[in-house]
Amino acid sequence: MLRHPAAAPLAVLVAGTAGAAWLYVTDPHEPGHFLPRCPFHYLTGLLCPACGGTRMVYDLMHGQLAAAWLDNRALLLAAPFALALLARWIVAGLRGRRWRPEPSPRVQGLVVTAAVLWTVLRNVRS
Repeated sequence: MLRHPAAAPLAVLVAGTAGAAWLYVTDPHEPGHFLPRCPFHYLTGLLCPACGGTRMVYDLMHGQLAAAWLDNRALLLAAPFALALLARWIVAGLRGRRWRPEPSPRVQGLVVTAAVLWTVLRNVRS
């Protein structure tokens, strides 16, 4: 079955909006809420590159930029690029085109290297 090129990006947008709505009323800084735990942190006790992302998004939605910065600087800096990619995917889909980003091996290596360095830095520092 063929589906419209906008179906997948719009489904991601709807799921993200629903998740953001749930997070808006669920403070991840307080214990006892139904929010997923980081499996990497749970198993190793170390912070992964995305640890603090849930708190960061919550803080951003509540206008706490300084707190979001402290939660996860790397994700905060990467968020505009991720949102731009989502917007480009949605626009292409609405225009009837399938769009799939194909970063070069150099860009992929840069992203992986940055994630590894961020992981090491934040675990050595804490």
